[in-house]
Amino acid sequence: MNERRVVITGIGCLTPLGNDLSSTWHGLKNGLSGIARISRIDAEAFDCKIAGEIRDFNADHYFRTPKDARRSDRYVQYAVAASKMAMEDSGVEVDRIDPRRFGVMVGSGIGGLATLENEHSTYLTKGAKRVSPFTIPMMISNIASGIISMEYGLCGPNMVIVTACATSNHNIGEAWRIIKFGDADAFLCGGAEAAVLPMGLCGFANMKALSTRNDDPEAASRPFDLHRDGFVMGEGAGVIVIEELSHAIKRGAKIYAELIGYGVSADAYHLSAPSPDGSGPAYAIQMALRHGRKNPEDVQYLNAHATSTGLGDIAETKAIKLAFGDYAKNGLMVSSTKSMTGHMLGAAGGVELIASIMAIKESIIPPTINVDEQDPECDLDVVPNVARECKVNVALSNSFGFGGHNASVLVSRFE
Repeated sequence: MNERRVVITGIGCLTPLGNDLSSTWHGLKNGLSGIARISRIDAEAFDCKIAGEIRDFNADHYFRTPKDARRSDRYVQYAVAASKMAMEDSGVEVDRIDPRRFGVMVGSGIGGLATLENEHSTYLTKGAKRVSPFTIPMMISNIASGIISMEYGLCGPNMVIVTACATSNHNIGEAWRIIKFGDADAFLCGGAEAAVLPMGLCGFANMKALSTRNDDPEAASRPFDLHRDGFVMGEGAGVIVIEELSHAIKRGAKIYAELIGYGVSADAYHLSAPSPDGSGPAYAIQMALRHGRKNPEDVQYLNAHATSTGLGDIAETKAIKLAFGDYAKNGLMVSSTKSMTGHMLGAAGGVELIASIMAIKESIIPPTINVDEQDPECDLDVVPNVARECKVNVALSNSFGFGGHNASVLVSRFE
């Protein structure tokens, strides 16, 4: 393994808990829910009428002109906003770095679903000639990375990996790998999603994947709880700036944490269901630990993928036990911040890694809320309902996507 070290120097996020890091972290550590009745569209016709929406967001604040904002799908608007926050937080002065050594990997699991819906409706009601010429560039999943690179003149490696709900972790992990290999010094990386839309709701609901606890939105997302009935959709973005250590030190950057490991695997099992034995995710976790040269007992906190689905939470529990052995039930703290944000799909891993970084920085483990009766098959320390003060030196974040895609990212306190 290449000895180049990679550190996190900037953070940007928009979540159902707030449109910046401060408000998101406040919500996470205080066990607040960002789930409510859907407000942006009329959801009365849908089985699921609740979601974690981004509220009070004005895209014009993050683009050079209002026209540029209008020509971007909502997921791109979120990605650009989070990237701008991360760049400002990092203090990077673009005119003082080599732009060929600064890359962008900010992906989306679904891409421009709003654009697809809107332009298809235009085609049906007004005809082919009225479909926008911006339709394709607005909806493709790589366009956020392209637009971000144009905004800052970043000419380094620029691409996205699309792996459904593992998208953010794969983009962060592969950006880490490129820096380790020596082909870049810095990256903006993470993910964004904006799929709380009719097709998104129908698609997931007809799979019986979504919670229908419509009368109690704040209690609907309940990972590891015996009475969970499906996940709750969320939206937003989580983006970080990562840099090679000497590059960060040379410019006097503040350092949140060190990115030390990344694991990747496939279940090779089913379109949407996890492998029941948890072996695929376990292998990804073990790879991340091996890269980071850590033993299972070195990890204090694991931010679980745990979405609040019947099969998924149990399979991940088994994976954690396979990877961590006896320590899984005797020392490791595991929580699912999706209990508060809902499942942000392709943005989930970015936001959840940010939660893991903040757990290290502030020595606070965010809780899993809504654990009223813990499922006996999910018999881990899930930090139920109330945050826990505890020094965290090493944290791991899991993300798994439809198609059996698994990704685990390992971070540590910077020494």
